Amino acid sequence: MPTTLDCRGLACPGPVLRCKECIESDAPDTLAVTVDNEAARENVSRFLTMRGYAVAVAEAGGGVFTLTATAGAAPVATPNESLSAKAETGSRTVVFITADVIGRGDDTLGAKLMVNFVGTLPELGERLWRIVLVNGGVRLAVAGSPVIDKLKALEQAGVSILVCGTCLDFYGILDKKEVGQTTNMLDVVTSLDLADKIVQI
Repeated sequence: MPTTLDCRGLACPGPVLRCKECIESDAPDTLAVTVDNEAARENVSRFLTMRGYAVAVAEAGGGVFTLTATAGAAPVATPNESLSAKAETGSRTVVFITADVIGRGDDTLGAKLMVNFVGTLPELGERLWRIVLVNGGVRLAVAGSPVIDKLKALEQAGVSILVCGTCLDFYGILDKKEVGQTTNMLDVVTSLDLADKIVQI
């Protein structure tokens, strides 16, 4: 019988933390996790895959998903492997973006400033490690964003882009995301902790 976790109703990063605690304490061969939103489904699936589980997803309807994970069926990734990708360079700058405009005052001006800001990020070169988008900042990663092509170019150049799944879900734009990895607050906090420098906008 698989170990079962009912994570419905848990706010981010609750479902991931429940899975983490279960794996670290019980190391189940099979784990069945129930979540009630798309962001949690993506986050839990990615986490379990990183821990070496093969994950199958079944949709029960009403936004409820059951993820069945089988141990040993996938290669185990080093925890936070992607978070540590530049560990040896000693140069990890995280850009933490909390809105789709810069500053207070006129939002039209703020949007233009954000386009200029994102367009200038390549000047950081190898120091730019990760871009984290939360709250209104997640709008930058969806279809129609004025910086979507710039973010895609940065991602193709090796910059990791984390997009808050709870925020995407809150704004109803989870299915419109075109760049970056849907993520949870555990990954956000870990990114900020590992960074050598944080630039917050």
